Amino acid sequence: MSETPCGVRSGRRGSGRSFVVAGVAGALVGLVGGGFRWCLEHADRLRGSVLEAAAGLGAAGRLIPVVLTAVGAAVACAIARRVPHAAGSGIQHVEAVWRQEAEARTAWLLPAKFLGGLIAIGSGLVLGREGPIVHMGAAIGSAAGRHGRLDAEGAEGARMLHTALGGAGLAVAFSAPLGGLLFVCEEVTGTVRPRLVLLTLVGTVTAVAVSQLVVGDTLVLPLPAVPTPPLWMLPVFLLSGMTAGALGAAYSALVVRTLQVCDRLTRVPLVARAAVIGAVVGALMAFDPLLTGGGDQLSERLLTGGSLTAAALVLCLAVRFVAGPLSYAAATPGGLFAPLLALGALWGTLTHALVSPVLPAGAAGAAAFAVVGMAAVFTGVVRAPLTGAVLVVEMTGTGALLLPLLIACFAATVTADRLGSEPIYDSLRRRMLERA
Repeated sequence: MSETPCGVRSGRRGSGRSFVVAGVAGALVGLVGGGFRWCLEHADRLRGSVLEAAAGLGAAGRLIPVVLTAVGAAVACAIARRVPHAAGSGIQHVEAVWRQEAEARTAWLLPAKFLGGLIAIGSGLVLGREGPIVHMGAAIGSAAGRHGRLDAEGAEGARMLHTALGGAGLAVAFSAPLGGLLFVCEEVTGTVRPRLVLLTLVGTVTAVAVSQLVVGDTLVLPLPAVPTPPLWMLPVFLLSGMTAGALGAAYSALVVRTLQVCDRLTRVPLVARAAVIGAVVGALMAFDPLLTGGGDQLSERLLTGGSLTAAALVLCLAVRFVAGPLSYAAATPGGLFAPLLALGALWGTLTHALVSPVLPAGAAGAAAFAVVGMAAVFTGVVRAPLTGAVLVVEMTGTGALLLPLLIACFAATVTADRLGSEPIYDSLRRRMLERA
């Protein structure tokens, strides 16, 4: 910025304009992201109705979810392969743009992510809604930065808006404005810049406010009041976080390994591969719908005391542990966060089932362990402890568990690091750049 008075005034006008642009773009992210969530909710209900109808058809009806998910995966893959970076989460691309390792994409990315993600997740693949919404938010931010007449900031201003509005997308996906802000600072950029923080705040608050007009203002995973666990339980949550970190490290390795194996299947067309993966996931859906999908219904059931035996918890954990990486390898739009949270809820509930016989009276219940497990497994994979803890608190409204959450996320981070596990989006970003 010029040191002349006119230059200072011009820079200040440009600075003020960037916040206005961030607010307008945030409103658009809220509208698009809220619309995406609304469509997914209705797709889930439609899928449930189809499964109920299929169950009444006997053995032949079990083929319906297999065909449904196979076709959905194939169509979503066909859409994504026509647009660069449309497949997968998209968060690794947002990070690469911030690092100036890749160019921002806007043309056709938004419709490809919206339609492809809706079909892939709506058909039952084990994928999360946050990836497409983050990527769409970043694309909207990039376009707003280029066309918002931010002459005083140039390409840097567009890059900041691209990143800030990506955070707004995460905030919309989980109704978590603080989680979106921490995601930008802790995961995407690894730094705290006052200007970026302010742009992200404007974008996330505006986006969440607008999205609530579409999907409502209730918590994503409403939970009855959970009492604050006694202090003597903190070592228990520390150990729980360590085991969750090991689980997260194994999950990250499986995601990368599954992608590598699928890359070697060069003789199998990409769309055909997606159809086969979809058929496998559809067969799991025919057995039990809780084994598939993003996982919100499963997490809600576990958090509200839904009864699952220890054997059922183990089975569901094992199946979703494999089905998540397999679904991601289908090369359709879809993220990793939501399935990770469901996996963490399963792990936390199972941990409580194993340790509760030796815990004295007054110990934390299964819901507390499930909430802590959600954040800890997320942290073990993504390696963003503050984001994980705050995101789960905003989703569930369990501020009383903040201290156990932070302890467990710390333990998960250290454990995954000690095991030599690389943060998942570092691995995916490097893979994306190698294949570009």
